[in-house]
Amino acid sequence: MKEKIKAACGQMFPKFGDTEGNLEKVFQMTREAKADLIVFPELATSGYEFKDREEAMMYAIDLIDGAEIYNICKVAKETGAHIVLGVPEKAVDKLYNSTVLISPLGEVTVYRKLHLFDREKELFDQGNIPLKAVDTEIGRLGLMLCFDWIFPETVRLLTLDGAQIICHPANLVLQYCQRAMFARSIENGVFTITCNRIGAEARIDRELSFTGYSQILSNRGGLLAQAGSESEEIISVEIKPADADDKMMTKTNHLIDDRITAFYGRLTI
Repeated sequence: MKEKIKAACGQMFPKFGDTEGNLEKVFQMTREAKADLIVFPELATSGYEFKDREEAMMYAIDLIDGAEIYNICKVAKETGAHIVLGVPEKAVDKLYNSTVLISPLGEVTVYRKLHLFDREKELFDQGNIPLKAVDTEIGRLGLMLCFDWIFPETVRLLTLDGAQIICHPANLVLQYCQRAMFARSIENGVFTITCNRIGAEARIDRELSFTGYSQILSNRGGLLAQAGSESEEIISVEIKPADADDKMMTKTNHLIDDRITAFYGRLTI
């Protein structure tokens, strides 16, 4: 495993329905970033505001043998980057809001969003893949999606599975997540990469404005890099993933071992 890696976010404005164009932007930013790990927004290939489930299915991607996943694997191999991005995933008669991690070796890992936000409950099936960390040559990565941030159990479970870096594609419209991810980082001692989108969409009876401010936080909650609120841009920083293995907050306090789990039973009720 590499001691140091370059971690990056590709904050972008996906054009609704333009899968080919959006993927080309992902590829361009991946090449430009020259990073070991780059995270893109939720639903980066499609845009967000689908009129109905049928329309969402039109822009969904087959992550097993679709042309899109083949092309992403090709760019990951070409650049040596681990690419993380959000896509609408078509799986037989199911439709998921998913994150996919593609390694330079062509390994594909999928996470399907558990905590669906607002109208997503009308469009997507709830995720059915357990929260598990993934071993890679750049560290142990955890995958989550957007509104998963408000449930601290999400990052805690990934941490308990050994995740060092949490990859967090997002389409944020509320103002709270970036501040909340400080808590997720410091309470678990993990790096977090929240990649948001920018711009607005008004395709139904409302307009959604996305907040930008993608960010990379250290395993102690430090703000290592942050994008602006309106610009397409790449942010990046060099990190040591193994730093996240140190769970000592003080000389006598361990973030995991000091939990008094005998009193936590009601958390799952």
